[in-house]
Amino acid sequence: MVNCLIVGHGAREHVIGETLVRDGANLFSFMSFKNAGLEDLSENVEVHSETDFQEILEFCKKFNIDFAVIGPEAPLVVGIVDALEKGGIPCVGPKIEAAQLEGSKIFMRELLAKYKIHSNVISKKFDSMEGVESYIKDMGEENLVVKPEGLTGGKGVKVFGDHLFSKDDIIEYCSELVKKKSRFLLEEKCNGEEFTLQAFVDGKNVIGSPLVQDHKRAYEDDKGPNTGGMGSYSMEDHLMPFFTQDDVDEALSDMEKTVAAIKAETGVEYKGFLYGQFMKTASGIKLIEYNSRWGDPEAMNVLPLLKGNFVDICWAIINGNLSNTYKFENKASVCKYLAPEGYPVNPKRDEKIFIDKKELEKIGAKYYFASVYREGGDVYTTTSRAMGVLGISNSLEKAEKIAEAGVGCIKGKLFHRKDVGTLKLLQKRIDHMNSLLKR
Repeated sequence: MVNCLIVGHGAREHVIGETLVRDGANLFSFMSFKNAGLEDLSENVEVHSETDFQEILEFCKKFNIDFAVIGPEAPLVVGIVDALEKGGIPCVGPKIEAAQLEGSKIFMRELLAKYKIHSNVISKKFDSMEGVESYIKDMGEENLVVKPEGLTGGKGVKVFGDHLFSKDDIIEYCSELVKKKSRFLLEEKCNGEEFTLQAFVDGKNVIGSPLVQDHKRAYEDDKGPNTGGMGSYSMEDHLMPFFTQDDVDEALSDMEKTVAAIKAETGVEYKGFLYGQFMKTASGIKLIEYNSRWGDPEAMNVLPLLKGNFVDICWAIINGNLSNTYKFENKASVCKYLAPEGYPVNPKRDEKIFIDKKELEKIGAKYYFASVYREGGDVYTTTSRAMGVLGISNSLEKAEKIAEAGVGCIKGKLFHRKDVGTLKLLQKRIDHMNSLLKR
């Protein structure tokens, strides 16, 4: 059997670990915060900084690790893959130069512009307030998004009309970023519906998975502040009513061109998982951002549907011989995130969570631990999202009902978005897209 290391501590890593074990791996986990789900799946667990590469390398040598899968973005963008591979441990994840596709939004936009990748949007970089006001005037404040250059955990991007409501708001936020010595982009605001296309990449080949749509806003009907994601869904045909196969093919083509551009620009092949966040607009498909790993929650929608052997796919990524020979089940999935009451503004921490595992199993719902801790057999909240609950079925309506029933098996000072995956919210998305395309 293969000894596989997973680096990371969230629900994304929990589902990656589950899939590796399902497909024959002996799992070992290295994480900065103990994930109870990974602990149960693993032969051995180390709790330590996920960017202490020497410690991780020593852990790998101690347990004869055959390869490592890197879950989160933070260690990727500072070179964990370079460090482990230099130490003789093959990795599923991009090297530091390639990971800047997520680590630096400026690098990403400039790469797409240089290589004329079609889904790129208009943007301009700034490291001071010089030229900001004139650019706002030229573009029109209502057409802008402000994006800090680096990692922000899904919470740093501010969109006019959602988070910023005047020219003064834009200038104030840009000034805050300058004071923090953060470079930033002023970027064209796109209007449409977003979709997540996650792919396996071996340096040349880019193999996609079912489309997923995430829900960033904290509260129902897409209200409230941005979060890391309050839930997501995928559909049984792997598309959505407002996205066609042509849309997917166009997005996948741009991902392939981006992977080729990374190699041409840096000399480094992009290997690992690649997450493209796209938006369908009245003027075509636009790339909102790239992430250099699986999404969280989107990984939970896709990996349980994988029919191929995940361990074999990881080896194919490492060896550069990935082929499109595996499939995903033609089923819908709905993931609903439970978060502590008050999240993300003033979350209640250290509150006990009660999980009825037998009832969850009876219902057919799966669950994945995110930011919780276990003490004396009991599970408690931290200040971040607690658990993802997943329903899978032959239709979206049935999958949503399983997920919602699954949430009912978990008690505590928690809340979730009941509308994630519902037909009502889906119809709202359909109507929105139709209204844009008719203009």
